[in-house]
Amino acid sequence: MQAKEILQKVRKIEIRTRRIVDELTGGAYHSVFKGKGMEFNEVREYIPGDDVRAIDWNVTARMGEPYIKKFVEERELTVFLLVDVSASGDFGSESQSKNVLAAELAAVIAFNAIRNNDQVGLLLFSNHDELHLPPRKGRQHVLRLIRELIAHDRVHKKTSIKNALETFMKVTPRKTVVFLISDFIDDGFQQALMIANKKHDLVAMRIVDNRELEIEPVGYISVEDAETGETLTFPSQWEHNRNAFNTHSMNAHETIIDSCRRAGVDLIDIVNGEDYVKPLMQFFRKREKRR
Repeated sequence: MQAKEILQKVRKIEIRTRRIVDELTGGAYHSVFKGKGMEFNEVREYIPGDDVRAIDWNVTARMGEPYIKKFVEERELTVFLLVDVSASGDFGSESQSKNVLAAELAAVIAFNAIRNNDQVGLLLFSNHDELHLPPRKGRQHVLRLIRELIAHDRVHKKTSIKNALETFMKVTPRKTVVFLISDFIDDGFQQALMIANKKHDLVAMRIVDNRELEIEPVGYISVEDAETGETLTFPSQWEHNRNAFNTHSMNAHETIIDSCRRAGVDLIDIVNGEDYVKPLMQFFRKREKRR
């Protein structure tokens, strides 16, 4: 991909996501994620009923009457994007692939973060670590992040969410808000999911394509596993074959829901080809009610 084409794509994503960022930044994103702690704001005169532990004794001694310290929540956060770039993301029955949708979702989260003066980091992963950008602030950093999402030429095809989470835990010692963006066509990561969420605030964003969940009776179908190259051809007009495929797909789909629930991780399903603003807003409203 040429540099000019990459810049055009970055600009297109920035323009496309601007309205969505405005909607989410208008209170939703800002209100649901906690800062790292409390920071000193000012002192004021003591009012009966205030916590005496908050009295500033130095100011009280100077003024001759009691004053207390007032604190506010420190809003600045570190946001980290774990984005799956494995070969299964190349699939897309709609106008775009799952990987393209993942890049757009990551851009929405990243632009929301810098609007709130938060830092944003990135880890692109397959079954290996593909690219790591440490958290930083600012629009130029986010534009670079999007360029990497668009232009990255992956080295490996397979998926290991477990490896990605373990890498993230090694490079991120402080509590962080983590968005794990993947189609979750993988297994063996449930324990890593639970461990990561105990220390960090982990949100799973699963990209779903309906053609991977259910097939129609359209004659013989050839299916290829993009990550292993294995192929399977079968007559979809036979109800038994369709039912077997659909049942297997739905069971795998439900397993991820159960894994996230057990780990205490919020799961947002984003369907390729459908408006993703609604599920994002539903997630933020749900989070806001829990605070």
